[in-house]
Amino acid sequence: MDFSLLLSSYATVWSNPEVLLMTFIGALGGVLLGAIPGMTATMGVALLIPFSFGMDLIPSIGLLLGIYCGGMYGGSISAILIHAPGTPAAAATLLDGYPMCKKGQAGKALSVAMFASFCGGVIGALVMTFLSPLVADMAMNFGPGEMFMLAVFGLSVIVAISGKSVAKGLISAFFGMLLCTVGLDPTNGIPRFITTKQTGLLDGFQFIPTLIGLFAVSEVIAGVERIIRGEEHEQKSNEKITNVLPDWKTIKQIWPNILSGGLIGTFIGAIPGAGGDIAVFVSYGASKSASKHPELYGTGIAATESANNGCSGGAMIPLLSLGVPGDSVTAILLGAFIMKGITPGPMMYVTELPTVYRVFAALMLANLCMLVVGCLGVRFFAKIVSVEKKMLYPIILVISLLGAFSINKNAFDVGVCVAFGIIGWLMNKYEFPLSPILLALILGPMCEKNFVRYMNIQRGNFFAITTSPIAMVFATVAILVIVYSVYNQSKINKRTAANAAQEKA
Repeated sequence: MDFSLLLSSYATVWSNPEVLLMTFIGALGGVLLGAIPGMTATMGVALLIPFSFGMDLIPSIGLLLGIYCGGMYGGSISAILIHAPGTPAAAATLLDGYPMCKKGQAGKALSVAMFASFCGGVIGALVMTFLSPLVADMAMNFGPGEMFMLAVFGLSVIVAISGKSVAKGLISAFFGMLLCTVGLDPTNGIPRFITTKQTGLLDGFQFIPTLIGLFAVSEVIAGVERIIRGEEHEQKSNEKITNVLPDWKTIKQIWPNILSGGLIGTFIGAIPGAGGDIAVFVSYGASKSASKHPELYGTGIAATESANNGCSGGAMIPLLSLGVPGDSVTAILLGAFIMKGITPGPMMYVTELPTVYRVFAALMLANLCMLVVGCLGVRFFAKIVSVEKKMLYPIILVISLLGAFSINKNAFDVGVCVAFGIIGWLMNKYEFPLSPILLALILGPMCEKNFVRYMNIQRGNFFAITTSPIAMVFATVAILVIVYSVYNQSKINKRTAANAAQEKA
């Protein structure tokens, strides 16, 4: 690595007013778009890419990377405050974030999410800078068998996020897997559980409307029910936010989760087709399994937010090193590079090395701008919870339905959103966890598609997978995660029962 060229590239990028301005605008727009349920980082980059046509390469890349990083953090704002993940990658953040908000710790949850997002982004950027070729080579060793076992490993996290009842968690996950079978078969295109006239379900249940319905609309229905029964109490935020960043004590508690989440996010992000949706749940499950008190809220926010921003650096690795986009956002960035006359790939490190280093610097700058935007807005965001619920719930419902509609401009998706809102409300009433459904919806198609591909390649010999060291590592870790999670949950249940017995005595 040419360190002198790297330092000069950083100096060139960070001293350019146009790059600084465009990256900051991108980060601001990304945070605002990400905080709106349904407006994903991918959509934000796609919407604003026309504005980059007349710019030079690095300012345009700075704008798009700012949207990318800002959108990843922005999704956590609505997840924490209104139980509606702004982006799919923020779906795991609400598991700990929203309960903290209800306990009057919205400011702390937001500051932890912001700090972890920044640190995860920095970890991803550093790995991208110094280990791009190595990580890209490792990622390209993932064939259908390895991807299948990665999905199985991700599904093993279901046990860790099932809450008090593992059985109810597995039932929820099974329901989610059943939902994945609706629509056209991904291999041969045969309709399953639909007729050809049901065009709205040809692609199955759309992920974003389902996500918004399960979490946001169900919360609105539950809130309206509490208002009718007179059980809804207005939540005033008395939390004094003296520091927009976490204090030193909190940082010492969360840094292991930040480090592990950033590395998990970077590695999974570097696997083409995996992405932040998977990384956040893997990271969340790992942090819960490793925690001595996983029943306490707040354990997972740092891990999930670090993972989803670590993915931004990870997804750039195969893009720059191999010309293969790691996720949907980097696929759009690939188009931006090509429009500027640059083709990402192995030769880019030979013919366009200064440009590669400037992209490294732009990604680091994008994370810094995201931190600045977050610091400026965290006090304002925390005040949202003080809005009167009779005003807040209709606003949440309208934004949620618009978010569901915006994906395909299809009224059918709005109906799906409302239907899953009712389903989520009923499941919450009977204490069935919703997060296993979400994880199954993310990993189910990936699991099925790669399993079928692998079996076709191996002519039906599944046990040939034992010859793949990567697949066997994932299988072993999955088994260990399941065993340890069951053991950990039994300890929690015994501890809870003992505390209840002492209170009665």
